[in-house]
Amino acid sequence: MARRARSFASVEPRPVTLDLGSSHFFGSNLHYLELLYDEYLRDPQRIPSAWRDYFRQLSDGDDPQVGYRTFLARIKQNQPIQSQPMQDTQAVARGSAYDLVQAYRIHGHKSASVNPLQYRGRKDERELNQAYKNLTNGDPNIACDVSFTHLPAQGSIPLSEYVRLLKQTYCGSIGIEFMHIDDRTKRDWLQKKMEKAAGDYRWTQEQKQRILSKLIAAEGLEYALAAKYPGTKRFGLEGGEALIPLMDHLVQSAGMAGYKEIVIAMAHRGRLNMLVNILGKSPSALFSEFEGRFSFDSEEYGGDVKYHQGFSSNVNTQGGEVHMALAFNPSHLEIVAPVLMGSVRARQDRRSDAEGKQVLPVVLHGDASFSGQGVVMESLQMSQLRGFRIGGTVHIIIDNQIGFTTSTSWDARSTFYATDVAKFVDAPIFHVNGDDPEALLFAGALALEYRTRFQCDVVLDLICYRKHGHNEADEPAITQPIMYHTIRQHPNVVKIYADKLIAEAVVSEEQVKREREEYRNKLDKDEISFLSLTKEPDKSLFVDWTPYLGHKWENRFETGVDARVLDRIGKTLEIIPDGWKLHRTVARVLEDRRAMRLGKKKVDWGYAELLAYGTLVEAGFMLRLSGQDSRRGTFSHRHAVIHNQETGMGYYHLKNVSKKQARMQIFDSFLSEEAVLAFEYGYATTNPKALVLWEAQFGDFANGAQVVIDQFLSSGESKWQRLCGLVLLLPHGYEGQGPEHSSARLERFLQLSAGNNMQICVPSNAAQVFHMLRRQVVRPLRKPLVVMMPKSLLRKEEAASDIQELTRGAFEPVIADSGEGIKKKDIRHAILCSGKIYYELFDKRQEENIKDTVIIRLEQLYPFPHVELLQALRPYKNVDKVIWCQEEPLNQGTWYSSKHHLEIAVREYLPNAMLDMVGRPASSSPATGYAALHHKEQLQILEAAFAK
Repeated sequence: MARRARSFASVEPRPVTLDLGSSHFFGSNLHYLELLYDEYLRDPQRIPSAWRDYFRQLSDGDDPQVGYRTFLARIKQNQPIQSQPMQDTQAVARGSAYDLVQAYRIHGHKSASVNPLQYRGRKDERELNQAYKNLTNGDPNIACDVSFTHLPAQGSIPLSEYVRLLKQTYCGSIGIEFMHIDDRTKRDWLQKKMEKAAGDYRWTQEQKQRILSKLIAAEGLEYALAAKYPGTKRFGLEGGEALIPLMDHLVQSAGMAGYKEIVIAMAHRGRLNMLVNILGKSPSALFSEFEGRFSFDSEEYGGDVKYHQGFSSNVNTQGGEVHMALAFNPSHLEIVAPVLMGSVRARQDRRSDAEGKQVLPVVLHGDASFSGQGVVMESLQMSQLRGFRIGGTVHIIIDNQIGFTTSTSWDARSTFYATDVAKFVDAPIFHVNGDDPEALLFAGALALEYRTRFQCDVVLDLICYRKHGHNEADEPAITQPIMYHTIRQHPNVVKIYADKLIAEAVVSEEQVKREREEYRNKLDKDEISFLSLTKEPDKSLFVDWTPYLGHKWENRFETGVDARVLDRIGKTLEIIPDGWKLHRTVARVLEDRRAMRLGKKKVDWGYAELLAYGTLVEAGFMLRLSGQDSRRGTFSHRHAVIHNQETGMGYYHLKNVSKKQARMQIFDSFLSEEAVLAFEYGYATTNPKALVLWEAQFGDFANGAQVVIDQFLSSGESKWQRLCGLVLLLPHGYEGQGPEHSSARLERFLQLSAGNNMQICVPSNAAQVFHMLRRQVVRPLRKPLVVMMPKSLLRKEEAASDIQELTRGAFEPVIADSGEGIKKKDIRHAILCSGKIYYELFDKRQEENIKDTVIIRLEQLYPFPHVELLQALRPYKNVDKVIWCQEEPLNQGTWYSSKHHLEIAVREYLPNAMLDMVGRPASSSPATGYAALHHKEQLQILEAAFAK
């Protein structure tokens, strides 16, 4: 049964009689009857006695819902119910009044004045008109009971006043959508806030003056840039200037609410204005970027265009000092949202801010991208998941009503609003007229309060327009003549609001003129306007990256761990909580762990990985691992969490390593690559003392996050000088499982590698993965690490390692041939390879007793280990043929991207040797889908590798 209304407790019960054949027992009054019965279920004493007696008779001692279902069904069909004659005429009016207020709550936004370009309006008042007609019943002067609303009125009021208050509340410059929210507490809270204000936002003169000052600043910067750099792209804010006073008010309100950090993400439009007028970037620094004057701190720093740049600063608010950060963002618009979420989660974890009351995320969107890009849905979907929850985000849509040249009303979406996608996470949505900054600031303050109180996402749809085209060099009237004819005739929000305040005698024309001139002068003098930037920022508000700057690349870094430490952590990994019933597979895993710790079995991949994690969290390095099956592992090799088969409870061994250990997080993510990888990138760029890993279910699926890999992971340091130690674990290996379950597209990562920007490794045994993972954080260098993870090697005996190998040494970029049974002078062929093909080549050499060939493993493909490869080749002076052997097709894998590196190594030490490649023929697909054909191809590769 519907439960939509608030209590009738304030309505004094009257003696009533009921006529069950009268009109109020028909479907038109269903809302009122549901409301009344809802009240009966909660407290029978709150409703009139006649109704109470009747509802009690319905149930006849059974579940009260049972009898009432039949009752409602008959009412919906307008079937009268015969009973004794009774009367309750007040109930009819009260129920219809309730229907009217509900109509405004549900449908009021459809007739709200939220569009500054009124010709684009699509008002729909049918529901409101019908509810009005039902109430009047031929009497327009009927008195309406408002006791079940929060409107600023008492008792009964005339219909005209009732409608006026409802229109002011729900049909003014704010159109709110919130009745789709399932949680009644949240709906009631929003109703109360909206209806108590009833469209009267009660800003003081001082607050109105500040709003105007911020509008003038927004306008002033755009005018200055247009005058200085005509025709240059700047993605200006003209038409949406109200964003600046909105953000100013959000910052100040957040400081008052106790937030210590505000993290902002946005695309291009208005970014330069935000940088100067909200975050306090020096105007001269911005002008230098327009004029092409840069200072380079590093040869590897390539920079990015000015409207992609990030910034951070500390500002004073009435609630204290607040750190503000604007995230860097490429042209891929909405991709920055999950990056911001990851950064916010890292900041909250650092502060132990589980409720999200200290770090506020604010994401600015465009209307076309918010409705058009799938990563928006992915980001919203993760908003309440335990591995990704950040306590809600304030989403602000700069609603230009156009996407590049595309009409958003007809061609860019199938929904009424750009914001409709946010309804599936029950986010309240405020549509606000961008020409009414007072309404906008009220909605912004309400959005912030909602997010803080309920820790949920909230959306603010700032409906405005774009004065110029997609950029300042574009002519928008070519495709949108009517829209831009209207825009050319339309006064901007600064003039509209200034005229309003002049009419109210809040400011004078002279004051407005003077303030405009003062802002221009401050820009010329490089003075920051209206900001309280701290001269000596509180460094505790942000992360210090100084210890990780300026380090040169080095391959070798000792990562062995004392045997006693390994033993202690190994015992932790064997614990079974009291009374737990384990799955028999997991029980065997724990038994094997004990045998590995005691040296009775060799250490396999999963155990080495967990030991690496355990040693790191004990040493104070945080661990965060996510992926679609990361707790168990897609191939059941990890079992980082064990489950009680009777209760379903999970136990995390790595949370119990020591009392002073660092935080440990391992989560199974939802079925997303793009948003989740972006989240983890954001996390890793905000917490340098964490080992952050993302595991693809299959390596092939990483291409679902290609935007993150291209725009952030591989190039973030070059473009923005952002360090990142994120690890990608990508299962890779040809096992006959088809095109989408073979290749992690190694060639793409190699193609993106330059300037020592990241590491690409293909470890082939357990000790290697142990040292590789530890090196990633123990070494102060912070570079992304891409790991081509094995599948079949996870349990292969030959790929296991003695536990003593974990107590000494380091990750080896190249593993030379062991030389057992080989005479160096007899060696004529050298096979270079990576990954599981090594073991197949080794077995082939053993089976055929081949004595003239060595097999050398390249465990790190980038940065290419020139020195280590030369050392591995040095003993074999008589080699005349070097083969690079790979499982991937010729045009994929390592060969094309690394051929020049291999040639340098061979030419330098073996000038007479021929270099060739063995692998699958070039192909547009990574692998065959037929197991028999795969097996045939694999045998051909092995034969060709040893061919004389």
